[in-house]
Amino acid sequence: MNNPQHRRIFLRNLGLVGLGATISPLILQSCGGTNTQTAVEEVPKEMFFKISLAQWSLHKALFAGEMDNLDFAAFTKKEFNIDAVEYVNVFFKDKGKDMGYLGQMKQRCEDNGVQSILIMVDGEGYLGDLDATARMKSVDDHKKWIEAAQFLGCHSIRVNAYGSGTAEEVSEAAIDGLRSLSEFALPYNINVIVENHGSYSSNGQWLANVIKSTEMSNCGTLPDFGNFCIKRSEDSESGGECVEEYDRYTGVAEMMPFAKGVSAKTYDFDENGNCIETDYEKMLSIVKDAGFTGHIGIEYEGSNLSEVEGIKATKALLERVGPTV
Repeated sequence: MNNPQHRRIFLRNLGLVGLGATISPLILQSCGGTNTQTAVEEVPKEMFFKISLAQWSLHKALFAGEMDNLDFAAFTKKEFNIDAVEYVNVFFKDKGKDMGYLGQMKQRCEDNGVQSILIMVDGEGYLGDLDATARMKSVDDHKKWIEAAQFLGCHSIRVNAYGSGTAEEVSEAAIDGLRSLSEFALPYNINVIVENHGSYSSNGQWLANVIKSTEMSNCGTLPDFGNFCIKRSEDSESGGECVEEYDRYTGVAEMMPFAKGVSAKTYDFDENGNCIETDYEKMLSIVKDAGFTGHIGIEYEGSNLSEVEGIKATKALLERVGPTV
């Protein structure tokens, strides 16, 4: 959105969306030659889901030190009027067992009327590692985040089902790793959920089969509207251009029967406030048809808008399209 005129139109449209959400329209009628004004209120249709904010949407500010992890909950409520948050463990990586620090996080949420939904866990090894010793170490390293999630009041931790090998080999290893971690998490009433997050996990059919095969009720998915790159031009999970991509609508549909949460990924918007990469009406219809009624987490990763503007644009899009599907 580099055209300044389009940008002004876009931001103006956002303002109109917000205004329409709070003020019921007035239909003015003239009756019997008088100037009587009759107010006819439209009852807004409720959305089938609730909105949360994924902390990664603010990763630039957090990494730059412009925001502190402890301020995330209050900022989310005051800046966006969103009352549910999804954490990313990298922003408090050394605090997983620090009950004093976790207590501060919990108190900040309580003070601002914010609910903790989940913790996205990275950097704790591969649950689909073909080496059994390494895989079990990864399971053990994830356990502290299950305990932290329970303390904070979350319902899930998001993990990765990575591994190096054939699709069949990694599948077998991931089933074992996820089952072991889910068994540990069950008494804590915590779900272990996997996002389509690159490599085999971005193949919806592969991931759905892995989750189903764990035979654990608390093992599920976190369908992300993006993140369907199966293969990149470089041997890196994050580097290189995507050279093979799974169909996002097919993938989300395959993952939804196991979904414990949903991630609304956005990058760019057109002048009407629609996401360029994803047809949100089509995608939200898939989510609704699956019977999902939980939180959909905003995860803005674009660069044409600031993080704050991108989050607001995604929220406006969800609030506009959500009631219509």
